[in-house]
Amino acid sequence: MTFDITPYRSMYPFSSNEVEIKGHKYHYLDEGQGETLLLLHGNPTWSFYYREVIKALRDRYRVIVPDHIGCGLSDKPSSDDYPYTLDRRVDDVEALMEHLGLTEDITLIAHDWGGMIAAGYAIRHTSKIRRMVMLNTSFFMLPEGKGLPWRLWLLRMFRPFATVAVQGFNVFSKAATFMTTQKPLPAEVKKAYLAPYDSWANRIAVLRFVQDIPLVEGDTSYETCKFVQEHLDRFEDIPLMVCWGEHDFVFDMDFFAEWKRRFPNAEFHTFPDAGHYILEDVHEKVIPLIEDFLVKHPISLAVTEESSHGAASHT
Repeated sequence: MTFDITPYRSMYPFSSNEVEIKGHKYHYLDEGQGETLLLLHGNPTWSFYYREVIKALRDRYRVIVPDHIGCGLSDKPSSDDYPYTLDRRVDDVEALMEHLGLTEDITLIAHDWGGMIAAGYAIRHTSKIRRMVMLNTSFFMLPEGKGLPWRLWLLRMFRPFATVAVQGFNVFSKAATFMTTQKPLPAEVKKAYLAPYDSWANRIAVLRFVQDIPLVEGDTSYETCKFVQEHLDRFEDIPLMVCWGEHDFVFDMDFFAEWKRRFPNAEFHTFPDAGHYILEDVHEKVIPLIEDFLVKHPISLAVTEESSHGAASHT
């Protein structure tokens, strides 16, 4: 059962849509017309995280924003009925885009876990991706020599404790409402972030996202993340912008440095006044950068260049 969105409509004035994917209701927003922007959220957020981006861009672009299964207004099945793995998340996004008939000229915008989901989708459909905007996220595993922050390590490694803490007491979602920003979130915004995760059963995705973090070979999503990491060269010709809140205890400046090392030709912006929820702290600074980036890298030009490269390769 989904939560009542009515109290948050003034902040989230969008029309809900849903598609059934393998027996589960998958909720998504589909706002505006034009080039396709696919926005992917992380954990423990939902499509609400992108509300200001959607409002700003839907007059010129078609903005697609799903709620991952277990999140937001999507179904929240038990782990017996849904695997809650990275591969399945990518499958879901793939199914949604095929359902909508949007399989060409896609711009990816992603945050947190959404980044690796975006990377998994882009690996499968590299020739269809035209631009990428990444916000405090990763296309790779922990940088060399870096460990998981102790708070996440505790939840990742001690399952009985994590189950009680995350599903029982909602510590992960509650902590995210004050540890992820530099400026305090308004009370109503906090309530909106917590609203989907209002019971033990409805917090299953929050827990499973943490438990799906790949640390060692043999972890469920390790091979998928490793494959993405080993094939990042496939993205070399896709325009990329990375925007980074400097005060992020998970995706910290070591991750940002790794982005710069792996994608030296990308466009980079850092914000000393922002944390992990960069769009909550500085959306008024990030959104104009996104708008400029989209204009600087028109899809028509990208398609023309790709066609000319293809023609040249056959001469």
